[in-house]
Amino acid sequence: MELSPREREKSVQELQILYGEKRDAIQTRLNEFKQVLNRNDDDVFAELCFCLLTPQSSAKTCWAAVSRLKERSLLLKGEASEIQPQLNDVRFGDSKARYIVEARATFSKDGKLFLKSHLSSFANLFELREWMVENVRGLGYKEASHFLRNVGLGEEFAILDRHILRNLKRLDVISEVPVSITKKRYLEIEEKLRGFSREIRIPLADLDLLFWSRETGWIFK
Repeated sequence: MELSPREREKSVQELQILYGEKRDAIQTRLNEFKQVLNRNDDDVFAELCFCLLTPQSSAKTCWAAVSRLKERSLLLKGEASEIQPQLNDVRFGDSKARYIVEARATFSKDGKLFLKSHLSSFANLFELREWMVENVRGLGYKEASHFLRNVGLGEEFAILDRHILRNLKRLDVISEVPVSITKKRYLEIEEKLRGFSREIRIPLADLDLLFWSRETGWIFK
């Protein structure tokens, strides 16, 4: 049901008030993301693996799985058959274990990761996202945007997960929550969210974490 102008104004005001309460925590988190590329390739690759695991699984569960893989030295050296048992609480663990191994091969040469240098080779971040979607199996636009945001490169991208889409529907930014999203539809909704962000004067990256925290009660990844 479409909101009346008064109802929409009230909803936007409530969102702006909530942002005022959470702005410092959100911006602290975003600044932490911007520091990730100052760390080593192993840490950046861990962020990529986290985003490969997230489809239809909770962020908390996925980061716990990545942490287990790191502790057991499987993230950088494990075969899919060794990784999969550590993903028992992640949906589609068999496929995602293979995605991790394939991604590691994509960004490795002579046994060393070069993910950071690959990311820095793109002057245009939209072209980088396209490359990631086309060349990293398991990454769609949501996951690629999520990864780039988590390494400080995705401030202009929307991470259109179910939390965000529900909020966009609630605010009449979109008329319905799509069951599935094509590339065309993803980019259309992303542009609508970008426009809404400008309208209410909350930066896009901040708005994503604000919606996420409103749905989950916390600010995470």
